[in-house]
Amino acid sequence: MKSYNFKLIFFFFEKIFSPNEVLKYNNCKKHKIVASILSFLQKNRVMRKKERFERVIEYFKKEKPFAETELHYKDPYQLMVAVILSAQCTDKRVNMITPDFFHQYPDIKSLAGAEISDIYQLIKSCSYPNNKAKHLSGMAKTVLNDFNGKIPSGINDLQKLPGVGRKTANVIASVIFNKPVMAVDTHVFRVSARLGLTQNAKTPLETEKQLVKYFPGELIPLAHHWLILHGRYICTARNPKCNECGLKNWCKYYERNKNKK
Repeated sequence: MKSYNFKLIFFFFEKIFSPNEVLKYNNCKKHKIVASILSFLQKNRVMRKKERFERVIEYFKKEKPFAETELHYKDPYQLMVAVILSAQCTDKRVNMITPDFFHQYPDIKSLAGAEISDIYQLIKSCSYPNNKAKHLSGMAKTVLNDFNGKIPSGINDLQKLPGVGRKTANVIASVIFNKPVMAVDTHVFRVSARLGLTQNAKTPLETEKQLVKYFPGELIPLAHHWLILHGRYICTARNPKCNECGLKNWCKYYERNKNKK
């Protein structure tokens, strides 16, 4: 079968049938041929996705073997504060705020005893300072009272802290405790979809589940930073720098748009 015919057939079935369709047709003798085709295409889809992940990993291992967060921190407490502040705010702005903040509140205990109005004064240049001041105060008090003053390592425990959702919890668990969890922000969501690492993922959680399925566990903490930095500097939301991208030969977005003016 010619390659271009195969691509058309694959595209057709990929858009119409889900993996569950294979089971449905397998249970109907009348559609054995369709079931066989679907089974083949599903296996091929997995092979193609696996190869795409392998190429992406190979590229990043060579180009960014030591990728890490651009937030400045020295310990788990400082990273927790920085990540809470970074919600809908640039890392650059957060890094301008935190030196004075940590000078005033060097640890969980000092922050837990702070007035929310005083916290606000130190962080008012970031986005949503009122909410973040309350979250920082609540986070510190909860850590002090419920976790003996130490930032917890478990995802469920982390999400019990005010201001800490799944993304923040995953960042802390991944960066500090090197756990195989994937924090999905706007960069990770966009880049993974454009590259074709995810398919039809509508939410950060769907993206997370698809990524952790194919990235080796030991690489997940690093892959999180790979995708963020790639989205921040190359695969930008507007006017992505496709001509500078070393992944364009494996990128679905580039393949769809390379012939457009």
